[in-house]
Amino acid sequence: MPVIVNAQETSGPRIYIERILEHWNRDEDAEALVQGAQRLTRREARRQLFRLGHALRRQGLAPGDGVGLFLANRVDSVLVQLAVHLIGCRVVFLPPEPGPGELAALVEQSRARVVVTDPTFAQRAADAAGRSVHAPALLGLGPCEQQCPDLLALAAECPDVRPEGVPAPGADEAVTVLYTGGTLGRPKLAAHSHQLYNMLLDLVDDAEQDSGSTLFPAMDEGTDRVLVSTLLTHGSGHLTSLQALVTGSTLVVLPEFEAGAALTVLREERITATMFVPPMLYAVLDHPECKPGALPALRGIVVGGAATSPSRLQQTVEVFGPVLSQGYGQSEALGISAFGAEELVSEAARRPELWRSCGRAIRDAEIEIRGEGSTAALPVGQVGEVCVRGETVMLGYFEDPERTAAALHDGWLRTGDLGYLDAEGYLYLVDRAKDIIVTGSTSDNVYSRVLEDFLLTLPGVRNAAAVGMPDEEYGEAVQIFLATAEGADVDPEAVGAAVTAELGELYTPRETVLMDRLPTTKVGKVDKKALRAAWLSGDLRTV
Repeated sequence: MPVIVNAQETSGPRIYIERILEHWNRDEDAEALVQGAQRLTRREARRQLFRLGHALRRQGLAPGDGVGLFLANRVDSVLVQLAVHLIGCRVVFLPPEPGPGELAALVEQSRARVVVTDPTFAQRAADAAGRSVHAPALLGLGPCEQQCPDLLALAAECPDVRPEGVPAPGADEAVTVLYTGGTLGRPKLAAHSHQLYNMLLDLVDDAEQDSGSTLFPAMDEGTDRVLVSTLLTHGSGHLTSLQALVTGSTLVVLPEFEAGAALTVLREERITATMFVPPMLYAVLDHPECKPGALPALRGIVVGGAATSPSRLQQTVEVFGPVLSQGYGQSEALGISAFGAEELVSEAARRPELWRSCGRAIRDAEIEIRGEGSTAALPVGQVGEVCVRGETVMLGYFEDPERTAAALHDGWLRTGDLGYLDAEGYLYLVDRAKDIIVTGSTSDNVYSRVLEDFLLTLPGVRNAAAVGMPDEEYGEAVQIFLATAEGADVDPEAVGAAVTAELGELYTPRETVLMDRLPTTKVGKVDKKALRAAWLSGDLRTV
């Protein structure tokens, strides 16, 4: 329900922005948003939100229109996202990892009428908008070399009163769209309704009542301070920021993650809660300044986004105390299971294997483990595909009924992840059925299909496979295997440079292996498991 209605009209469905404004209308001199020297009070944040809403409206946007957000971690980025929902428009998150072709396809398929870009991304945004048939208007979040209008300058000329006359969203209306991979010409865009934000409010209320499995500790308005260090245009950063705002907590934004800088902000800003993906958590734990007692204000760390080492989880508790929560979700279902801090520590003392679990179903979510092509639940302890139903599940893939039908059946989402449930309902993940490689310092997704599609456009490449290999620092590293044409002169370094130029540094392969052929399964698909096993054994001749 990221769209807003007038205050007197809120007896219908709950609107998360109403909860934020309730806080921002009280104790107006309290800090609301912080990023370094930029510190906005609740009054200033509210007024800037309203100005941005008017400025966006003046671009001809109407309720239901899509607005692409190609933004870095900034206080202004938080307010722009809220402003898009404030005027009843659809947020389309454009994360920085896609290369030019994929980004252009994402903008086109999402039907964004306007793209708001951070100045540092302006050239890429202009290229993507220029490739789109719909030719969306481009706005900079500050002055840009591309000479596009500056949204902040436009907002400064607008009234600081709330925009009026915005209709409430429909139950099946897509209000937020998240990129979740695809191919160079056909991205997958997970579309969510206001039910996603109902779930967020429910989790916050559960934490306050100390009931159910919840990621969030109870927040105390005016006291708690939340640090967002993951990308605001990803699900984790988006929900972390909103968790802070709907509880009246101060939100502190970390522009870029670096362990030393994160520790400084955690200490100096007296952060009480934050969220890390595993490589971030590991980097903080390994920093020489990270010692027991170094962060006395910190009482909540959520870890998620990728598999986390049980020994590292235990180390976190040893250093920071019983503050650690785990969460499992994906763009298609931003909340599936959770392990609250007190539950994790107390239960794991009784059953150490629970350190490998990602908790139990969150409020209003149902989890079943199913066999391939089956709608029947498998017995306890048996590995199958994780399926979920509940408020956090997407409406479907935006503008993509075929792939929606493949992923959703009777409200149940097939996650593509493999796992099992124990007798007490704890979920354990064992593998990803989808070939996503989670890598980099922020645990971002490398979509192997996108990479492979591009590799097959290169001269001399007959077949390609992108595989995630174990990496001590990032969990996984990108490795590519290429079957080359006879007599073709394929230079691995040139291949890596081409990948970086088209898809971005996240996709740059750690190593490129040239082969005469790639192993295949009986149905003719490249056998990535065989490739991975042969490489790790040191003998590719076995495939």
